[in-house]
Amino acid sequence: MRTRALLALPVAALLALTACGGSSSDDTASGSSAAGESGGGLSGTLTVFAAASLTDVFTGLGDQLEKENPELDVRFNFAGSDALATQVTQGAPADVFASANQKQMKVVTDAGLQAADPAIFAENVLEIAVPQGNPGHITGLKDFANADLTLAVCAPSVPCGAAAQTVFTAAGIDARPDTEETDVKAALNKVQLGEVDAALVYATDVQAAGDQVEGIEFPQADEAVNDYPICALKAAPNPDAARAFVDLVTSDEGQKALTDAGFRTPGS
Repeated sequence: MRTRALLALPVAALLALTACGGSSSDDTASGSSAAGESGGGLSGTLTVFAAASLTDVFTGLGDQLEKENPELDVRFNFAGSDALATQVTQGAPADVFASANQKQMKVVTDAGLQAADPAIFAENVLEIAVPQGNPGHITGLKDFANADLTLAVCAPSVPCGAAAQTVFTAAGIDARPDTEETDVKAALNKVQLGEVDAALVYATDVQAAGDQVEGIEFPQADEAVNDYPICALKAAPNPDAARAFVDLVTSDEGQKALTDAGFRTPGS
């Protein structure tokens, strides 16, 4: 089966999407209140709400889980952690929630929606992304105070935006971004399209972009290390698959995939 990513939709749209699947795998999703044990494997639909910065590595792990369980359909809703936490607390049907910081996970756990205590599975830090060739001649974090440059950051409500505020404060910089994006992938996209001279994104996003962008590290990044927590949700339509995905992410295999993608090991 093919791992599919859902758009970051309003809760009502997510509810409608889950209820009206049009393919055989979608039909299975409507009956996935239990994972099913056909052939000893997982089945039905697994829906994972995850921070946008996890897009590449989680998609790969989802593909792996599908290969091991041919009757399982893994779907993702990648977006800013704040938007995802809001959707979960408003009743969007999800099996797993993975946040880019503990603040947004706390929104979910304060509402008592977790099936078990969240596990910290990765760490991430910010890095400056610039277009290939660095046409804006960016040299470091101080350039984010330069009104002559076109700059992008994440919105303050998003984990990457909160981290940006922390590093700006640590560096004593009065930042002047031209745009505040809803998630880190949107900020990175501005760089890839050449629409900005620089954006403050995660180090993992710079690595994932390959030769489309250049990365510039800065010392204040360690002032804002983001912990990534994950948990299965209490109301998960497919609890067995939810636990399996969390187990995969926190396993040695999952940790290697995260490290290969540029994430730090928790506590490193």
